[in-house]
Amino acid sequence: MKTTQNLSRRHLMATGAAVATGTLAFGMQEAAGATTRSSTQPPGASKTNNTITTPDGTQIYYKDWGEGPVVTFSHGWPLNADAWDGQMLFLARNGFRVIAHDRRGHGRSSQSSSGNHMNGYADDLAVLFEALDLKKATMVGHSTGGGEVARYIGRHGSKRVAKAVLIGAVPPVMLKSVANPEGLPIEVFDGLRAGVAGDRSQFYKDFAIPFFGANRPGAKVSQGILDQFWLWSMQCGQKNSYECIKAFSETDFTEDLKKIDVPTLIMHGEDDQIVPIHDSAKKSVQLVKGAKAIYYPGAPHGLTATMQDKINADLLAFLKS
Repeated sequence: MKTTQNLSRRHLMATGAAVATGTLAFGMQEAAGATTRSSTQPPGASKTNNTITTPDGTQIYYKDWGEGPVVTFSHGWPLNADAWDGQMLFLARNGFRVIAHDRRGHGRSSQSSSGNHMNGYADDLAVLFEALDLKKATMVGHSTGGGEVARYIGRHGSKRVAKAVLIGAVPPVMLKSVANPEGLPIEVFDGLRAGVAGDRSQFYKDFAIPFFGANRPGAKVSQGILDQFWLWSMQCGQKNSYECIKAFSETDFTEDLKKIDVPTLIMHGEDDQIVPIHDSAKKSVQLVKGAKAIYYPGAPHGLTATMQDKINADLLAFLKS
């Protein structure tokens, strides 16, 4: 009986603490909402403190930290905005307002049944820009997110954009074809689809290893980095992850790259096993007028994590240039 009473008391104390914590968090959100930056909302869209709803009803989660010049971040497949935390915290502490969203179907955004293609992703980003009334933003995109940045500018122009950064990005086009003989064969992407459609949990654990170059001699990749990749990947809807493979591998961004008319920095690891540098960055830099490139010897696809300090320093230098 005494044990039961003790458990009941502990249960009540835990419940009270949870309620108190929730009340405090709600109050902090309300206070933050009272000082929300001025914003506009495009027709058919709505916005809460951390979510916008697109005209087709998809909820897009975003995080918005700091004050100062705006830097937006578009993440890679099949991750979410948290993959940018190392860059966002650094830049927020250095006088920038940093914003990252979870692509539709990824992370905390809706697992939408449709719109899982580059036009849909770019249009979602345009809704976010308009809802937050972002101006003179530097757009940063990694991997699939680099394609998202290119397609946004190609589709919506650069009136709200000051600069662009493509990191380990998929443009111009990944798939091998007669027009792109250096690309990766369709069997590579069919293998990704099979992995996502099958034992996706183990597939993501296996995929993290080449993503961060952990299979290279002398590589120093923590278990934590590999684990967080799996965690974020498992938050992506299976249908969304599956359909995104076609979006990032078969979309041709050549014309989008030609339309980029703002200062652009292209960053890429020379040992990228996911998006080989010779068929991506080294072609993109020739298509974007005036683009500059930084190539990192021995660096993997996930260089924003494995070389966080170096990437952050180079980003900051470009933002201040």
